[in-house]
Amino acid sequence: MIKFLKNGKGLMPCEKWESGCWVNIVSPDASDKDFVVNTLGAPEAFYDDIEDVDERPRIEVEDGWCFVLMRIPAKDSSEQSSAPFNTVPLGIIFKDDVFISVCFYDTDMISDFEQYTRRKGIIREDNVNFTFRLMLSASVWFLKYLKQINIQTKVAERHLAVTVRNEELQNLLRLEKSLLFFNTSLRGNDIVTHRLKNLRGIKDQYDPELVEDVEIESKQALETTSIYSDLLESTKETYTSVISNNLNSVMKRLTTINVVMMVPTLIASYFGMNLEIGTTIFNYTFLAVIIGSLLITTITSLIFVKKRWF
Repeated sequence: MIKFLKNGKGLMPCEKWESGCWVNIVSPDASDKDFVVNTLGAPEAFYDDIEDVDERPRIEVEDGWCFVLMRIPAKDSSEQSSAPFNTVPLGIIFKDDVFISVCFYDTDMISDFEQYTRRKGIIREDNVNFTFRLMLSASVWFLKYLKQINIQTKVAERHLAVTVRNEELQNLLRLEKSLLFFNTSLRGNDIVTHRLKNLRGIKDQYDPELVEDVEIESKQALETTSIYSDLLESTKETYTSVISNNLNSVMKRLTTINVVMMVPTLIASYFGMNLEIGTTIFNYTFLAVIIGSLLITTITSLIFVKKRWF
């Protein structure tokens, strides 16, 4: 789907492309690619690189066109997903009065950024600063999703405090994957920020305060990701130790019960072939064996109880 947004009270939708407008493309089809490549003249290689979900953040310049690829956070609520939060590539292609953003996935960040420009009255003054604004929005959404990850981690911890289940441990593993994706993408975006502000020909074009905000938010998101990753790893190791300890306790109890039950079995096996069956001739020898077995079993049980092996 392609949208054209021009300056007004923020960025307002318009019906067709105008010079200086923002061409925002989300989940594009073949006609959108044709418009970008053939009508606007953007390099086809740039467009194709955005489609690769594993493409890393970078900057390229070709024939006056500047290509900035960064990764933005995305939420995946499907049960089949390996991680509830992931990152997807967002490509920005600009030259003179043409500014194009392409994302092959529908994310909350893009739609929210459109509304944000209208709430704050933000307009597209130039290509470089508008790119930095998109990078700032991406960092803010990283922080929003990190808060949700923290909440889900606490919920999983509360459930694990009641009973240790595989489902909760799997949720922690999925959240850990999300943090790994965030960490890698944030580092890549940080490199792109430094390269973009030092790119030849645009050093004097960007707003220093805006770039500083981008760097601060990006650093905060990266530090928060690292902290949550360490906490999640510690939590996972703790509950793994709890599971191992519980297993050892169960095995110890079963072994203790086995030892206690082995005492009367051993006595019965020893005397069983040398005494007359009690149901035929009930004498004092048989009674002594029974009492002796019960006494030894009781003493053994008391010893284990005292040692807290039960």
